[in-house]
Amino acid sequence: MKFRIYIDEVGNPDLESSDNPNHRFLSLTGVILDLEHVECVVHPQMEALKAKYFPYHPDEPVIFHRTEMVNALPPFQALRDPAVRERFDHELLVLMSSWEYTVISVCLDKKKHKETYTTWRYDPYHYCLAVLLERFVFFLNRVKTRGDAMAESRGGKEDMRLKAAFLRLWEQGTGYVGPEQFQNALTSKQLKVKQKANNISGLQLADLLAHPSRNEILKEQGLWDREVSPFAQRVIAILQQKYDRQGGLVFGKKFL
Repeated sequence: MKFRIYIDEVGNPDLESSDNPNHRFLSLTGVILDLEHVECVVHPQMEALKAKYFPYHPDEPVIFHRTEMVNALPPFQALRDPAVRERFDHELLVLMSSWEYTVISVCLDKKKHKETYTTWRYDPYHYCLAVLLERFVFFLNRVKTRGDAMAESRGGKEDMRLKAAFLRLWEQGTGYVGPEQFQNALTSKQLKVKQKANNISGLQLADLLAHPSRNEILKEQGLWDREVSPFAQRVIAILQQKYDRQGGLVFGKKFL
């Protein structure tokens, strides 16, 4: 077995925007999947669901993206019909519940981070990625296998930042996980970065889970006072079965 963690980012790592309530938090959600399960189960089932509700040509595949789906923007305009949306949401949630994966989410309060560390500050993205990958390494050690990591492309400079942060962890480790532990657990020192248009099912699943997971963590901290939609509530209920656990402890949620 080989596992891959598919990483989705909510928010931005810019500390200067942390005083803006809309940009105060950065979260990374990682979805850990066995690559054979992706090939044999997740990808074909996800494509079958798309074809049922949003017929498409193979040259221009439909890519699940939460924002467009919530707002029923093309190619998801069929979801403007309440009856169609109800059926689609139900079938999607059944699949999300049945697939075998493990979730780790890390959320950083950039405002607190900036106020606490006035002279020396960890780069917010590197900080979140370090905690996320530490837990991924612990997961790989627990199941006695190895794996790699993939994130969605954000464009030139952003992709270079992602890859540099990953390589730094591979080479230097963290205060809790030494470089040799990263190198023994991870099969590559390169973070795989792929475009959304590549139709990678693991990245699409991470996209669907990232916002509900972030909002759940903030709600637990008393930092989220907005209404959580009924669909997001059902995703959060599924997440309770998917977060990484050690013994009776939830290891798959971390607020920084």
